[in-house]
Amino acid sequence: MADTLGAAPTDLVKDGSDQTFMSDVIEASKTQPVIVDFWAPWCGPCKTLAPALEKTVIAAKGKVKLVKINIDENPGVAGQLGVRSIPAVFAFDRGRPVDGFMGAVPDSQIRMFIDKLAGLAGPDAAEEDLAAALKEAGDALAQGDVGGAAQAYAAVLQADPENVKAIAGLARCYIAAGDLEQARDMLTLIPEAKSKDAEVQSVRAALELAGAAPAGGADTAAFVAALQANPNDHAARYDLAGAFAARGDLEGAVNELLTIVENDRDWNEGAARAQVLKIFEAAGLASDISKAGRRRLSTILFS
Repeated sequence: MADTLGAAPTDLVKDGSDQTFMSDVIEASKTQPVIVDFWAPWCGPCKTLAPALEKTVIAAKGKVKLVKINIDENPGVAGQLGVRSIPAVFAFDRGRPVDGFMGAVPDSQIRMFIDKLAGLAGPDAAEEDLAAALKEAGDALAQGDVGGAAQAYAAVLQADPENVKAIAGLARCYIAAGDLEQARDMLTLIPEAKSKDAEVQSVRAALELAGAAPAGGADTAAFVAALQANPNDHAARYDLAGAFAARGDLEGAVNELLTIVENDRDWNEGAARAQVLKIFEAAGLASDISKAGRRRLSTILFS
């Protein structure tokens, strides 16, 4: 491989075209990996991704190069590669495409992508990138960005196929999307030695909650109407909590269940108390939802 460690940034990042693709990408990738970023001026996510890509390529100090191709002006190669949406990023090595991704992904995912391509990541750097990607995935899921979270968890699994947090996180994404069967299938990927991991147990609890949702799934209209007619209809409130849990609103579910406990702690043989404890497990015992809920539960039970 040619030594380009002293190359200036302008040598590492360039604009390409359909006409120069063979020389800029195919031939160039025979001496070092080349990343191709297909973009267009009207594409908002492209404007987010491009600076992060350039920064990370330059930080790799010549181990990889970046070629940017405007598909409005150069639709040929993008069409041949089957590009249907942008930004679309392809990695070429030894004259052929070897990896890629679509969309504006987090910085940590870009680093993992480039480090893997360039063979740069040592054990410490790899662990840091994985930890950052897992955090970004968890934040995305908490904010309701299920697609973004799933993409980030999948990127972690590409780098570490047995990463329990990523498997469990992807299962949570499927639960949030209402695909419980896929969530169960994800959990079969957990190595036996890690099947008792707290995160895995938490996802199993979340699956059980979602599977036990009342008829109508996450539809709350009937339960809300029943409670408006009679605020002491504990059965309707219990079902409302179940509907909240089914759609991933664990905080809402906890609030409804604790309202039942507050008014009648022994209702239905303590069903509300038992269910709220299951939700604490599904949320994670160290989560803010569990901590706040346990404080409120203690106040109700011991005041």
